[in-house]
Amino acid sequence: MSFAPWQHAVHWLALGFGLGRIPGSPGTFGTLLAVPLFVLMSRLGPAPYAAIVVVMFVAGIFICGQTARDFGEVDPGYIVYDEIVGFLVAMFMLPADWRWIVAGFILFRIFDIWKPFPVDWVEDKLGTGASIMADDVIAGLYTLAILHAARVVLERLSAQGVS
Repeated sequence: MSFAPWQHAVHWLALGFGLGRIPGSPGTFGTLLAVPLFVLMSRLGPAPYAAIVVVMFVAGIFICGQTARDFGEVDPGYIVYDEIVGFLVAMFMLPADWRWIVAGFILFRIFDIWKPFPVDWVEDKLGTGASIMADDVIAGLYTLAILHAARVVLERLSAQGVS
């Protein structure tokens, strides 16, 4: 693949400002890009945070779909915008503390790589842009559920004086 993503704004966004071009594990680098964005957005309330993520998701359907179509691929690994949105989903209403960020990062990457049900089903039913975005949102939702469950358990243990 030979192209200059900075020549087309949609491609530049889809490739995470070029991070998707780093060989080896572009999804990991895309997720890393989401970490400072999460830290900034964590200062927002739940409604503005969710609104931004929804707008990013809807925009991502176009951004990722257009980029994939332009390069004649279905879900190319160098598109990492979906990892950014997926990680933001994963971290919704969690503290911007390094321990939560590391846990969220690891869990999200595991689910994004593993692609548990219903990822395959969703990818078959949706169009290119929507399927690219949906698998990472599902990975984010799985991560979100586990992290919030862990948070509840930790808060209950703390309330009982267990450290």
